[in-house]
Amino acid sequence: MTEVLATLDLAGVADKAGLMDRCLRDLGLPDHFGRNWDALADVLSDPGLWPEGPAVIVVRNWEPYAEARPAEWETAREVFSSASAVTVALALGGSS
Repeated sequence: MTEVLATLDLAGVADKAGLMDRCLRDLGLPDHFGRNWDALADVLSDPGLWPEGPAVIVVRNWEPYAEARPAEWETAREVFSSASAVTVALALGGSS
C-alpha cells in the first residue's frame, strides 16, 4: 500500500467556515461533507477516503488561525488527533 500525502494550507483562514471550506478543497473531501466538526471527524476516520493507502495530512500556516480562534483550533486539533484513517502533522515555522 502506498502512503498518501495531502497538504491542508490554512493561510487566510479566519473562522470555522473557512477551515471547513479549506478542508473540502485541499483534502478533496466528498461533496456530501457536512462542514461541521462531527462530519470532519467522520470523514477523516473513513478508511475509504483514500483507498490507495494510509494518509498523512500536513497542516501549514495554522498559527494565525490558532491565535485568532483558540477554542476552534483546540476543537480542530481534537478532531485531527482522533481521526483514525489519517495522521495529521502540523508544519512548524514559516510557509516552506
